[in-house]
Amino acid sequence: MLGPTAHSDTFTRDNLPPADQWPDFLLEGFDYPERLNAAVELTDAMVEKGFGDHIALIGNGRRRTYKELSDWTNRLANVLTEDLGVKPGNRVLIRSANNPAMVACWLAATKAGAVVVNTMPMLRAGELAAIVDKAEISHALCDTRLMDELVSCAKTSDFLTSVVGFDGTSNHDAELDRLALEKPVTFDAVETGRDDVALLGFTSGTTGSPKATMHFHRDLLIIADGYAREVLDVQPEDIFVGSPPLAFTFGLGGLAIFPLRFGAAATLLENASPPNLIEIIEKYKATVCFTAPTAYRVMLQAMEEGADLSSLRAAVSAGETLPAPVYDEWMAKTGKPMLDGIGATEMLHIFITNRFTDHKPACTGKPVSGYQVRVLDADGNEAPRGEIGRLAVKGPTGCRYMADERQKTYVQDGWNVTGDSFVMDEEGYLHFAARNDDMIISSGYNIAGPEVEAALLAHEAVSECAVIGAPDEARGQIVEAHVVLTAGHMPSDALVKLLQDHVKASIAPYKYPRSVVFTKALPKTETGKIQRFRLKG
Repeated sequence: MLGPTAHSDTFTRDNLPPADQWPDFLLEGFDYPERLNAAVELTDAMVEKGFGDHIALIGNGRRRTYKELSDWTNRLANVLTEDLGVKPGNRVLIRSANNPAMVACWLAATKAGAVVVNTMPMLRAGELAAIVDKAEISHALCDTRLMDELVSCAKTSDFLTSVVGFDGTSNHDAELDRLALEKPVTFDAVETGRDDVALLGFTSGTTGSPKATMHFHRDLLIIADGYAREVLDVQPEDIFVGSPPLAFTFGLGGLAIFPLRFGAAATLLENASPPNLIEIIEKYKATVCFTAPTAYRVMLQAMEEGADLSSLRAAVSAGETLPAPVYDEWMAKTGKPMLDGIGATEMLHIFITNRFTDHKPACTGKPVSGYQVRVLDADGNEAPRGEIGRLAVKGPTGCRYMADERQKTYVQDGWNVTGDSFVMDEEGYLHFAARNDDMIISSGYNIAGPEVEAALLAHEAVSECAVIGAPDEARGQIVEAHVVLTAGHMPSDALVKLLQDHVKASIAPYKYPRSVVFTKALPKTETGKIQRFRLKG
């Protein structure tokens, strides 16, 4: 049963999936009061706990304390409710790169009882319109440097009536900032329910219309009180850094919720390219990093050239499977494990992970406390240990798509079926095989692309690679490897044969790439995740 709501605009609660389509929620140990505002817990409550003078956010050349963040977000919340007419339950879209102002806007809108939709800076007007229409978004807050596409979207929108600019730099010179300067630093935050929707996370996968995942106020704290507390053991002295956009739940958790929940600091980069990440880690002595394996490969090379990344105590890898060679090299260079994990927008954050004291190469680890996992065969039964199957998970967070028939596919018999193929070994460790739609079936053999990629990456000539299934008349599909070479190696037929023989010697010979395509770069998302579907064209 859902607890009380503070939403006068009941759109999100009205559009939750039917109760019989929900996953089972395992909430034991996650006890929150019926009235809960996640933004208050991450700001005002932290000041009350004595963290007022601790640094909360670093970005654009400024450091802001918890007291400053609390005051700032209260001023903004006053603007939202008094000047912009935001009512509890209204959807508020935020468009910005990663910077402190974006975090402040997200927290302020959450304090005002709004349902926040964080969006990627690269989205165009048409893509924004699909989100605005689906969520019936009335208000948008936008970094003034990114206004054009949003203004274009608003001109033809039936829903978006208010677009207000904020200054994403440290100048505070835009309409929202000027209004906020006139407001008091106190705000009576809306007493939202723990079961009120606080966040809509949009996900589209590789195809299809966008799906909106619905996350409650309690969910935002669960991922911190679960994964961040248990696995990362976050301390007030920690300094977080990373590349995922705050528009993704992976980034919002790792670069905002986790540090703020424990009195730590978040360093926010608008351009989190690997060289910039390295510079920031060295400058601020960052201790916890969230990024993809491709960035960690660049960091390893930088360490070879003298970069000092010794301050990092936790290197979290997600978004892509972590190849064993990268894990092994990181261990050799730092003496610390890389924490490979898997999460999903539907689940909000990481739910299977390695630990500091329990880790293996080419292994995603074991479930975070509170979560249960199964590997299912084609009939939906539990697959034997050692066999590839579909991953199913349940725990304190889970999938709730907003008014979407795809809820019935993602949630089956109370389990979230994530779309990933995994193997569980005899000891209960989970090993990623592939996305279900990335499994390569060649002459009746199931071949997991990431396993072939790991074999290729162990060869000195290979800098990066992505493996896909290419259509083949005789075999149905063949393994095709798209390879970026390291400096000093040139494409040739001889090198193709060398790489093929290397794979045959490393893993079962039938898995070798029958086609090798040399390329200068692989298509990637902003977070560094390789877009294999774009190679299939």
